[in-house]
Order: sequence, then structure tokens, then C-alpha cells
Amino acid sequence: MKNFLSHGEAVTLPAPADLVSGAGVLVGTIFGVAQADAASGAPVVLVRRGLFTLPKTAAQAWTPGAKVYWDGAQCTTVASGNTLIGAAAAAAANPSETGTVLLDGTIR
Repeated sequence: MKNFLSHGEAVTLPAPADLVSGAGVLVGTIFGVAQADAASGAPVVLVRRGLFTLPKTAAQAWTPGAKVYWDGAQCTTVASGNTLIGAAAAAAANPSETGTVLLDGTIR
């Protein structure tokens, strides 16, 4: 197949802002985790699939399998106005600063 480029689990896109390695980022409708630090506008590899520890709304308790959304700065279980990015892969207490999220690479 001459037109195959990659599996798409990691994609290189322009960073929409200054990023640090491990930061969640939404570029249009593509969500991923920055593989390395990047300055705004510079190319950054975003990993789109896998299990990640990501920042979450501290005052939420998560159950495994709960839908997880990105609010522009952290993960939340609130759907309204946010982008679905994956599912909770483990319970997370209220309060807690991080949660385990399964990213499936789906564009929403």
C-alpha cells in the first residue's frame, strides 16, 4: 500500500501554545499528550492512544469506565461545553488532582 503513512497513534502538529512534556492538548478536534516540550507554533508530537495520568477537576470522584472530557486545562466528567477524550481507567477519589485516562484516539 503506497499511500500508508502511519498508524496515527502519534501525530506531529503545531503546538497551539507553549507546552511541557506530558501536557494534554487539543488541536482542533485532535486530543493528545505532548511527547516533549514545545514552543507555541513549533511542531510537537501528540500521543493519541494509551493510558495516561492527567490532571483532573479535584472535586470529582471517577469510576472506571466513566466518560472523560477535556475542558481546555484539565479532565472532567462534565460533558457540557467540553470535548470527549476517553474514559477513566481507574477510580479517582474526591479530592484528587489526577486521574488515569484511557485515550482511544477517536476524533470527536
